[in-house]
Amino acid sequence: MECTVRWVDGMAFMAETESGHAFVMDGAPEGGGRNLGPRPMETVLAGTGGCTIYDVLVILKKSGQQVTGGHVQLQAERAETDPKVFTRIHMHFVIRGRAIKPALVESAIKLSHHKYCSASIMLGKTADITHDYEIIEEA
Repeated sequence: MECTVRWVDGMAFMAETESGHAFVMDGAPEGGGRNLGPRPMETVLAGTGGCTIYDVLVILKKSGQQVTGGHVQLQAERAETDPKVFTRIHMHFVIRGRAIKPALVESAIKLSHHKYCSASIMLGKTADITHDYEIIEEA
């Protein structure tokens, strides 16, 4: 995997990924940024959320669950001093579908966190990662 991050202006950077996608990151105004994009650590947290919800939905679908949608909300805390690593991350999963089995949702989340999601496994080295979930029944 490769990525190039180029300085644009001020504290703004353009990331270009190996898959051909690009996005802007920027620093906070108090650090010289202009708020043109997410902070770099926000992209780390968002990437972790994308990694784990992807896993959970794939696992549930492969388990025969009638999933119609889902998302994960992440709340994180960082260390007070440098390096300001994540120290706590809570993930709240919301799964939509028909007759979704709670035990399979719990199992899918645990499989993601302990086997498949390299991002959350990596962040788990510095952060206490917890989770909960809700299932929304859809007609």
